[in-house]
Amino acid sequence: MWGLIVKSIRVAKRFCGPPTSANGGYFAGLIAALSPNTLSVRLKAPPPLDTGLSVIETQDGRVEVRHGDTVVGEGIAAALDLEPPRAPHHQEAIEASRNYVGFTRHSFPTCFVCGTHRAQGDGLCIYAGEVPGRDLVAAPWTPDPSLDRGDGAVRPEFISAALDCPGYFAVTPGDRVMLLAQFTVQTERLARVGEPCTVSGWSIGSNGRKHEAGTALFGEDGELCARARAIWIEPRGTG
Repeated sequence: MWGLIVKSIRVAKRFCGPPTSANGGYFAGLIAALSPNTLSVRLKAPPPLDTGLSVIETQDGRVEVRHGDTVVGEGIAAALDLEPPRAPHHQEAIEASRNYVGFTRHSFPTCFVCGTHRAQGDGLCIYAGEVPGRDLVAAPWTPDPSLDRGDGAVRPEFISAALDCPGYFAVTPGDRVMLLAQFTVQTERLARVGEPCTVSGWSIGSNGRKHEAGTALFGEDGELCARARAIWIEPRGTG
């Protein structure tokens, strides 16, 4: 037997990125939460919404999520070697968010993380804009009570979601179409509901249609809560 089905997961419509599929960071967080170790999550197909997905543990230690016979995502044990730049001050992040390009043009305005058509308490409303004088984007974020895991801490999949979109806006100045292909998150501590946090993103490098970004989440005291490394791919024919 090549693998064992261990559970089923379902992504609610609330947690969309594009209108008909899951936000990549949120979905990656669901997969990563299945293991006590750091997982590098590869997104192989758009994760459907409100659909039962099978979680399979393979004999070589991978975690696969399947929709029927299609592998939607997989998690592989990994180490994350990433040192974030100095955290912006919270007020810097507030000012930077005023420069958010999504206020004037946005490919997916209903995105759970960065969509401008989502209200506070429904979406995360993380609007990362350029920090003047730094190669960095940043945004403030105060987690709302709907993200509580039951003890005042934010559930890990929402930490992962918060680290997603700022990386996209760090590697493109506009609303160029890109797909999240791989996401690796390492959490030092979970942010708290109601805690004034700061999220930052920066470009690591680009090679043709492939772009790498780093993101980081800082708590109220400037302490690093979580970091992530993302690979974004521009689909062929969209340039």
